[in-house]
Amino acid sequence: MGAPAEAESLLLIAEQSSTEVAEERVLLGQRLVAEGKLAARDLDRALTAQRETGGLLGRVLVRLGLVSELDVARALAAQMQLPLVLADAFPAVTPLIEQVAPAFFRTHRILPIDLRDEALQVVMATPQDEFALRALRLASGLKVVPAIGVESEIDAALARALEGEGREDGDAEESDAASASDFVEHLRDLASEAPVIRLVNVLVSRVTDLRASDIHLEPFDDGLHVRYRVDGEIDTYEVIEPRLAAAVVSRMKLLAQLNIAERRLPQDGRIKTRVKGRELDLRVSTVPTVHGESVVLRVLDRASMRFSLAELGFSPDTLHRFEALLARPHGILLVTGPTGSGKTTTLYGALSKLDANALKILTVEDPVEYQLDGVNQIHVHPQIGLTFASALRSILRQDPDIIMIGEMRDGETAQIAVQSALTGHLVLSTLHTNTAASAVVRMTDMGVERYLITSTVNGVLSQRLVRRLCEQCRRPAELPAEIVASSGLARFLQPGQSPMSAPGCAACRGSGYWGRAAIHELLVVDEPVREAILRGADASQLHEIARKGGLVTLYEDGLRKVAAGVTSLEEVLRVTQDQSDG
Repeated sequence: MGAPAEAESLLLIAEQSSTEVAEERVLLGQRLVAEGKLAARDLDRALTAQRETGGLLGRVLVRLGLVSELDVARALAAQMQLPLVLADAFPAVTPLIEQVAPAFFRTHRILPIDLRDEALQVVMATPQDEFALRALRLASGLKVVPAIGVESEIDAALARALEGEGREDGDAEESDAASASDFVEHLRDLASEAPVIRLVNVLVSRVTDLRASDIHLEPFDDGLHVRYRVDGEIDTYEVIEPRLAAAVVSRMKLLAQLNIAERRLPQDGRIKTRVKGRELDLRVSTVPTVHGESVVLRVLDRASMRFSLAELGFSPDTLHRFEALLARPHGILLVTGPTGSGKTTTLYGALSKLDANALKILTVEDPVEYQLDGVNQIHVHPQIGLTFASALRSILRQDPDIIMIGEMRDGETAQIAVQSALTGHLVLSTLHTNTAASAVVRMTDMGVERYLITSTVNGVLSQRLVRRLCEQCRRPAELPAEIVASSGLARFLQPGQSPMSAPGCAACRGSGYWGRAAIHELLVVDEPVREAILRGADASQLHEIARKGGLVTLYEDGLRKVAAGVTSLEEVLRVTQDQSDG
């Protein structure tokens, strides 16, 4: 057969395969419904999701947690009248074919399991892919006999087979076999137990009721501790029994498309799901501990995200000065604070304030948490050499007006940020320091000369998050006069005004708080501050000079919000205990 005829034949096969797969999607769903594995309503929901996102229906059903991978494989095997081969029947040594590139097996999820009499038996996740089968026949010159397998089991077996090529150490092979056996047990628990799938769905869906920002799955002797962080406070919600712990962790890793065979190294991934009509993006992080893998899912809920600076808790005077710094054509504007203090959200709010249609805005982030309209966002990948510094060097050739750096982590990044500001760019970034004045010291520690700091840094915003009092049960509080006086709250209260407290109610689940607001201190680098920086003043000296110039400290801004009934004095003291003496 000539090349044109062969190409025409392959094209015809591809068209036929596409039609067959479309029919298979509906038939597979109907079969699962008939077997009681799937509700008709859930099938309709999955078909809608499949039309929007593409892909095979079976994968969509598994991703949504409606059925297990094993359920899909069994239904497909019955429908196509092909044998189902599970991991325990895979051979110890995979018969790879020299004429076929390993990438082909990975891409099409095809695992060779037996080669004899010019016939190659393979296990496939999608044996209805006639195009892949035909390509394998042509490349190998063998008769290909397909069977059906569980997709994750095939992926794991291929990873072991392809990573183990050329290994001659028998002890290492025995160790790999033992590890693989444990791994298959995890997979089998995950794939075959519908209660695990339902449990994971409940754990994830609970975030909407609790308004949680994080889910923590922490393994200990007595089981997997499930903890939720709500309004910055973390609390244990339940403990999953030890026999289910590995299965729950494996399920989370599968949803995040992580390598569940790798349990010795940290991994990062992402889960996109819909919970009670809301699109949720979950950032997944795993780390190995002595009792197993600890998993943290950070909830990124775009629907509840507020990018308006006014809604983030800025006091009017601070907001006015901050917006004035944003309006400058060039220079560096820093946001500082500990992890989880809302720095990135404030930067997003600042970017949303700018006109993306009139300005070229580029960001370098690790990772990109939320996508902003009209903003070019770059996700760094240090493992392939795309670091903050290398990305910044490249984007300067993109002729941006505004550059946002997710975090100024090292001297090289700081130097490039300074050079960018000197060449006419406005640079926004974050630093991990406790006070605004400490940012100057941190930059000098990174190797930036003080004269360059005074030439480029326009201002530093330090912030913390305080819990808002629940509006349902909030009421005036009677504080002793000595506490009002000693805390400094008296000067922010109007005559006859009293602070508020909240005893807790059903709406706030007894906590007395609902949501969070930011408190800020804004250091503007004006002439007195510049002179102090050049003189080599330390952070405390810079802080005092800025206060004389009108800086409102974090603690004072917190007291203003206590007086306004936004939060409680206890909450401000808790968050700013290192600031309250200032």
